[in-house]
Amino acid sequence: MSADEKINQLAKEVSTCAKCVLNESRKKSVPGDGPADAEIMFIGEGPGFHENEQGHPFVGASGKFLDQLLAQAGVTREDVFIANVVKCRPPGNRDPLPDELAACDTYLEAQIEAINPSIIVTLGRFSMNKFFPGAKISTVHGQMQKVGERFVIPMFHPAAALHQAALKPSILGDFSKLPEQLQQARAALGKPVVVGKAKNKEEAIPDDTPKQLNLF
Repeated sequence: MSADEKINQLAKEVSTCAKCVLNESRKKSVPGDGPADAEIMFIGEGPGFHENEQGHPFVGASGKFLDQLLAQAGVTREDVFIANVVKCRPPGNRDPLPDELAACDTYLEAQIEAINPSIIVTLGRFSMNKFFPGAKISTVHGQMQKVGERFVIPMFHPAAALHQAALKPSILGDFSKLPEQLQQARAALGKPVVVGKAKNKEEAIPDDTPKQLNLF
């Protein structure tokens, strides 16, 4: 089975999953979006209201901010795979519970295996804890570390940066380092180091913060 076929099969399984209580309140599951050969994989926390309506990750306010952050790093959504640690919306956007994280982890691990990204960027503390249990995101954010056969970079969740203005410079700074970190990861993994496309200054992220925000 090819990587594309595996990702599609996992999406079908997620759409009918009943391993935890989140399936009882979901409208649409959100398995994840992106190419099966993505070099960079982003892992967020859980779907929010808009994601539950549309079945795609990061389509609310934080998703728009993520698009701007990706543009700063010289990539688009078409270049990366975006998933979450849980595939169905926790009611009221509450934190995912341990049994819910465990139920979805099989799907997430299968996605990582199929995609085999050079870099995983964790967005928020729940995805960070999968790779760095007990770590403090305020201490380790933006620092790339080798975990198994790939590199992992913990970052603040875009929603947190939007809600807390003091965090915005940190996440802007972390994303600005992503192109260089990808080159470093490629070199360390024995993959070709390529020159990425430059972005125009006009595409820089504006200083104003969106006023209508939703978690996740």
